Amino acid sequence: MKFTEFNFSDKVLEGIQKAGFTECMPVQAEVFQHGLNAKQDVTVQSRTGTGKTAAFLLTIFELFTRHPEKEHKALIIAPTRELAVQIEQEAKLLGKDLPYKIGSFYGGVGYKDQDRMLKEGVDIIIGTPGRLLDYAQSKKLPLHAVDILVIDEADRLFDMGFLPDLKKMMRQLVKPEQRQTMLFSATLGTRVAQLAWEYMNKAQEIVIDNDRVTVDEITQELYHTSNHEKMQLLLGLLKREEPENALIFSNTKDMAVKLAKRLTMNGYQAEYIMGDLPQNKRQAIINRIKEGNLEILVATDVAARGLHINDLDLVINYDIPEDPENYVHRIGRTARAGKSGKAISLACEKYVYGLEAIHEFIGIKIPTEWADESLLTAEDKSKGKRVSGTQPDRSSNSRSGGQNRRGSGSSNRRSSPSSSRTPSRRRSGTTDPGRSTGQGNQSRSKAPAQDRPAHPIKNGTTGGTKPGTQRPETEQKPAARSAQRQKPQTPKKEPAATTAKPSKSDDLESRLEYYRKKYGEDFELVAGGSAKASSKSPSKAKSKAPSKGAAAQPGQSGSQSRSNNNETEGKKKKQPSILQRLFQKNSK
Repeated sequence: MKFTEFNFSDKVLEGIQKAGFTECMPVQAEVFQHGLNAKQDVTVQSRTGTGKTAAFLLTIFELFTRHPEKEHKALIIAPTRELAVQIEQEAKLLGKDLPYKIGSFYGGVGYKDQDRMLKEGVDIIIGTPGRLLDYAQSKKLPLHAVDILVIDEADRLFDMGFLPDLKKMMRQLVKPEQRQTMLFSATLGTRVAQLAWEYMNKAQEIVIDNDRVTVDEITQELYHTSNHEKMQLLLGLLKREEPENALIFSNTKDMAVKLAKRLTMNGYQAEYIMGDLPQNKRQAIINRIKEGNLEILVATDVAARGLHINDLDLVINYDIPEDPENYVHRIGRTARAGKSGKAISLACEKYVYGLEAIHEFIGIKIPTEWADESLLTAEDKSKGKRVSGTQPDRSSNSRSGGQNRRGSGSSNRRSSPSSSRTPSRRRSGTTDPGRSTGQGNQSRSKAPAQDRPAHPIKNGTTGGTKPGTQRPETEQKPAARSAQRQKPQTPKKEPAATTAKPSKSDDLESRLEYYRKKYGEDFELVAGGSAKASSKSPSKAKSKAPSKGAAAQPGQSGSQSRSNNNETEGKKKKQPSILQRLFQKNSK
């Protein structure tokens, strides 16, 4: 069918003719029939490269043009920044003569220009879920004013974890009956069906190319190879095909970086893109290959969808994708808009197990080719050279037993055991005698004290260095030094002078002298080698006999008092004193 059969307005038809479109593609005809004429919600299953972007853009332009009295606002949600930019460029091409403002909103860039666009007013808003939700929560994006909603590559949005954000935005829109919604996906699974039932108004299902996910215009080839011959086979295929431009996919970011560098070493103009790359650099690289200024682009699956390159000659799966749907999206970068293309896949021992799922998904087996000698004789100028990727290369450390090459930078310092032991010497610029002679730590420990550099002691208050202070010649252990810093030594108090206690081996006279000084009494020797207190002792005499003039206690007669004193003295004579017992014990 032709575009003129759908009653497009003159302004919209002018844009279609300037874009060079004449015949409608199947997905476009179905969308125009249900979405444009009947104004129904639609869910569309169609692979990439079938013209679905023009299908929903022309529908939006025509619906806006048919009702100029009403203020319209359309929202297009895309999974990646590249796809959002691509949709914006195609919208500006088709709507060049229309008075509608178009803008794209995505992360990875500043807010200034996007804030200005929202403030001035945008009729068609294209963006990724994260940035759109950010603007919606800050009340800068009025979602309640959106009357046309487009969800592009819904399955990719789900795979990337955007389903919760998508539902948050759709809850802020007007009711499904008050807006028109179009959903596009490579597959219509249960998640798409649930979303359509919850947030769409009796959506009409449109299925394009259901029986064959891939098309006959793409020539597919499969080569089985070992991992160490993979690069040489890639160079042989590029030499044989001689493509004007090619897109090579890898499963990891690290491999994408290495492939681009190795291809550059072999004389190809090659660049890589991945999710970690800044948005402005990614877009600049994409523009280069679109304009024909770049031969080969190496990418991860972040570029598998939304990357529209006209007349792309060759797609190479350097790694077999682990997700079968990614295979379809990868090879869909070529043979776009009915044109022919070629896709080659390399199956090594690491990723060959993904083939079975791919064959089941696409419904056919990829034809297997065998590499002849001409494909494996291409010279690899990067062979044997160290090529770094996104991850630090520690393989050389494990092979050489921890010894790094010279000039390896910070990794060499980290692995060197002596580097962390002598930081002060390195910072001060003093030459280490052990390192210069190659004797290591032994040379440092044997060096005389006068040859070792002075170790400055930093002032704790000013951070300077106290003059005249050096490290002592006999170095202390770290534990001892830290103990001294934590517990400052205080001078010990001298104990009071005391008379040393005599041992059993001392003679009796020295022991008697010791007890005289300690207890203040005189002792005399008695039979048996023991001692008793002398009656001549003044303290003893006072304690035993009262004075002549002492009065009796109240209630006692004089005779009673004397008798009590005699009884007490008798008891004391019968029992030895404490001093006597002590002396006897020491004598034994």
